[in-house]
Amino acid sequence: MRQTQPDPSPYLTLKLAGELYGKSPETLEPAERGRVAAVARRQTEIEQRILATVEASSVVLPESSIKHSLAEIRGRYAGDDEYHADLARAGLSHDTLRAAIERDLTVEAVLEQVAGRATPVSATDVEIFYLQHAAKFHKPETRTLRHILLTINDALPGNERAAAQARITAIHARLLKAPERFAEQALKHSECPTAMNGGLLGQMPRGKLFPEIDAVTFALPVGGMSAIVESPMGFHVVLCESIEPERYVSLAEASERIRARLDDGRRMALQKAWVAGLFVGA
Repeated sequence: MRQTQPDPSPYLTLKLAGELYGKSPETLEPAERGRVAAVARRQTEIEQRILATVEASSVVLPESSIKHSLAEIRGRYAGDDEYHADLARAGLSHDTLRAAIERDLTVEAVLEQVAGRATPVSATDVEIFYLQHAAKFHKPETRTLRHILLTINDALPGNERAAAQARITAIHARLLKAPERFAEQALKHSECPTAMNGGLLGQMPRGKLFPEIDAVTFALPVGGMSAIVESPMGFHVVLCESIEPERYVSLAEASERIRARLDDGRRMALQKAWVAGLFVGA
């Protein structure tokens, strides 16, 4: 016979409403409230099974960790009255909040114990992952670019095609004489949001820009400035500030990142399998 699912605690409902929707429980929409309730019921059932284990019975929580969690929550409020009023709205008191935090921290401690049983990641494991996922460690060529854009809009005075072309031609001529003024000219004249940062597009790989710009940009040397280029957005002038060549990240460079990823995966898989085992035969 299936057991009746336990009712979620007000604290868990409060926490999930914030985590899932950034809201307090009373402001949730009906569909949101239903999802929070379903997740809370399932999480409560899992927590109860975890807290009934031998592992949970051996957990001793430092008082400092409980106080730290309480202080973190209390710190969100300007004063005691606001703090206690908000707890009351959620169906909590300071004592029931403390008990809920102890429960949370105990569950976390148990899962950390279980995760600690994961097989350590070896250097061979790291190397195998690196070789099997070589494409992940390919870094395509990128270029640090600035650009100036003048849009074409026949409905906007000064941005008619002929007018925009005349303006970009004048800007380009000034920059041919003084390319060091590129950021200044972008700030003054560019109609792209990047103008606020001197036209800086950042590090760009091939294929992220309009094809017309891409073709010109990836033919420029470091410090090179393009001719006027037209794209569906309008007229552009592009400056190549630096080039980061295509390369492969070495095993030595990637080793710690791979080790952390494999370790996280093993720990999580072990936790999931252990929790699933708590429901076998239930």
